[in-house]
Amino acid sequence: MTTPLLEIDRLRVDFHLPQGTVSAVKSLDLHIAPGETLALVGESGSGKSISSLAIMRLLPDLAEPSGSIRWHGKRGEEALLDTPLRRMRQIRGNEISMIFQEPMTSLNPLMRIGDQVREVLKKHTSLRGKTADERVIELFEQVGIPEPRRRIASYPYELSGGQRQRVMIAMALACEPKLLIADEPTTALDVTVQAQILRLLKDLQQRYGMAILFITHDLGVVRHFADRVCVMRHGEIVETASTQALFSAPQHPYTRMLIEAEPSGRKAPVDPSLPVLLEARDIKVRFALKKRLFRPSEYFDAVRGIDLDIRRGQTLGIVGESGSGKSTLGRALLRLLESSGDVRFDETDLTHLDGSAMRPIRSRMQVVFQDPFGSLSPRLTVGEIVSEGLRVHYPLLTRREREARVIETLEEVALDPAMRKRYPHEFSGGQRQRIAIARALVLKPEFLLLDEPTSALDRSVQATVIELLRTLQAKHDLTYLFISHDLAVVRALADSVIVMRQGEVVEQGETEALFRSPRDAYTRELMRAAFLDAVS
Repeated sequence: MTTPLLEIDRLRVDFHLPQGTVSAVKSLDLHIAPGETLALVGESGSGKSISSLAIMRLLPDLAEPSGSIRWHGKRGEEALLDTPLRRMRQIRGNEISMIFQEPMTSLNPLMRIGDQVREVLKKHTSLRGKTADERVIELFEQVGIPEPRRRIASYPYELSGGQRQRVMIAMALACEPKLLIADEPTTALDVTVQAQILRLLKDLQQRYGMAILFITHDLGVVRHFADRVCVMRHGEIVETASTQALFSAPQHPYTRMLIEAEPSGRKAPVDPSLPVLLEARDIKVRFALKKRLFRPSEYFDAVRGIDLDIRRGQTLGIVGESGSGKSTLGRALLRLLESSGDVRFDETDLTHLDGSAMRPIRSRMQVVFQDPFGSLSPRLTVGEIVSEGLRVHYPLLTRREREARVIETLEEVALDPAMRKRYPHEFSGGQRQRIAIARALVLKPEFLLLDEPTSALDRSVQATVIELLRTLQAKHDLTYLFISHDLAVVRALADSVIVMRQGEVVEQGETEALFRSPRDAYTRELMRAAFLDAVS
């Protein structure tokens, strides 16, 4: 038999918290052969990401790993849990590399993205100067970043969520590692770019004999990408099988539940006679890229003259590739960034309102951002995060009343209220997204901007959140603007859909009609990428 590249035996990870010891990983056994793709799947909180951090020796101080992790690298077999830190720093990025789940918290906001990739090359290779620059541009081209020679000087905040994830992938692949740990690498990507990235990873894997530990909750991707699958639940592996065997004849009930979990159902139609709650005309957003003294400044038009109407109780879905302007449009409608055009909310003209004039309306218009960890304060407990808006907008509520509202909202998003004393870093990515949803819902707004609210959630939890959003919408007459690259979720939740590309609307219409017979070639491309094989 071929010697495994990585062997894990009886790995256990305990977190020693003030409330007691929590076993995030109870007993993990797996191995990865050179050139193999092993998928580690399971719901949020199952221990997938903690296991990957244990391999990289990046666990927080509160965590205590035990067991065995054996790495067969350039120096032969090494026990990673006992490897000196200096040697571990050489292994990270050079022999074992990792793509993290949330790019905005992994990238330095004060450094240009090109400099951040150069830093990896400087640490692990001899490339310097123009040679390093050309390698960075080559990596950006490989991962599909548009205009790489210009983007090399951009900061992370100037990129979309999907583009930031592609920068992370470029950094991970810079030194051509033997093992790539990909922790939800396509979560923030639209379906067309997801297919490109998966094909890219396969090509690089075949070229360099690279093994991949692929951590994901998207079984649709696993079906087409992995050689073997390990299904993880509550810190333990419940089933391991080849991909074909697992999907054709899953043995464990939990595996069968994961495979069968897909967004389903359709939203009840909205009465067309209901009044328009949000109206926008000729919305434009322009960003200054470079200001010059004696020559015209350079600008980028992110949103180019969009009109839309959303009736009370309606859900409008906005889909398109990363960088198409979806999130920028949403923020412009909520007056969270400068824009031109007219916006009216419930007969109130928002166009020229300043910050103080907007404050009374903020509680009626809430937002759930794409990156939950980046939008949650690490210094506040979950209870403090969720109740923060209540303290601002409802200062007359007593402490007991705020606490009751927080408990009620956490229960609605399927989180145990007893966990409200914990901090965001103690939760999985999916749990953090539910906290972000609770923070918006606690104010009982009339309008909710949902910017990729299910992107970090596994399919089974997605179904719960979709049903929750439907229930809340019917109960409280809520209106949603739902931004997503997950067309299956949009189809299950939206009344009508706008398809955006490069800041413009290419197609719009009633949801079922648009999905049944898309007219624009770009819309048809999105449909093919979403519902047909992701990897050929």
